[in-house]
Amino acid sequence: MQERLNQILEEAKKLIDEALSEKETEDIRIRFLGKKGEVTEILKSMGNLSPEEKKELGQAANKVKEEIANAISDKAAELKEKAKEGRFKTEKIDVTEPGVKVKIGTKHPVTQVIDEITEFFETLGYSVYEGPDIDTVFNTFDGLNSPPTHPARDLTDTFYVTPDIVLRPHTSSAEIRAEQGLPTPYKIVIPGRCYRCDTPDATHSHTFHQVEMMVIGEDIKMSDLKGTLDMMAKKLFGPETRTKFRPHHFPFTEPSAEMDVSCFKCGGKGCNVCKGSGWIEILGCGMTHPHVHKAGGIDTDKYTGFAVGMGVERIAMLKYGIDDIRLLYENDMRFIEQFK
Repeated sequence: MQERLNQILEEAKKLIDEALSEKETEDIRIRFLGKKGEVTEILKSMGNLSPEEKKELGQAANKVKEEIANAISDKAAELKEKAKEGRFKTEKIDVTEPGVKVKIGTKHPVTQVIDEITEFFETLGYSVYEGPDIDTVFNTFDGLNSPPTHPARDLTDTFYVTPDIVLRPHTSSAEIRAEQGLPTPYKIVIPGRCYRCDTPDATHSHTFHQVEMMVIGEDIKMSDLKGTLDMMAKKLFGPETRTKFRPHHFPFTEPSAEMDVSCFKCGGKGCNVCKGSGWIEILGCGMTHPHVHKAGGIDTDKYTGFAVGMGVERIAMLKYGIDDIRLLYENDMRFIEQFK
């Protein structure tokens, strides 16, 4: 048995020295030290030996077992280190190689216009105020002096969630919330998303954005409104921009007006953008109707104010020369990247 153990040890050492992978060393371990391994079989065969012979053979077998296990462990560590060195050689990094350029995104043109408008009004002391996309019929229509027969209240114009709740068709619905919740006087600008039952085409979308502007204070006049909007137009479209106000009708303002700006493309001479008129309609505005102030709990004997509503997509299309509103919502990066 002793001679057989010596043969096993020599054979195991030879195979371990020749092993080229960790898998081979594991196979050697199983062959000699596994449950059915050669050393294990010798230990199992000691049943018929005398106690002295068992002790002597057991010590010899365990010594051989330990030597083989240590040799396998050393070889496995050696092979693991060589494999790591090989990976270092094949996976080395060239620190002089130029890095991959990170593609930087850009703000959507609608977001750019909203930011430009709100930042301008913030320089004049306005605060940004936001209302919910889903609002009450009262805040959307009744509180804004819109009669029950107003066509904007029809199902063909407005999305109704329930008979008393709608997806807001304009950011003006936040005016009543502001009047009821903010201490007077105040100056606010209200950006937000709006919804109307429109079939999408080049100039219409069922989802769009508006920016509302509202001022409440003592002795606020129409001249304050006109001066503020003239400054805004010059900020958005350039210092040479001129403005023109035309009488109009909105239920929630009196007097009401629409504001035109001189065509930024032709300078007012007439072109295809302004349809030969030299002017482009840009927004609706007016002095807030006393009925609206009463609905919001404002003291009409002390305070007056004005309100402005402008379509962001329309301004973006005019400002950047976009001829189809659907381009703003197709998520085509080739289009968006033009506005960096």
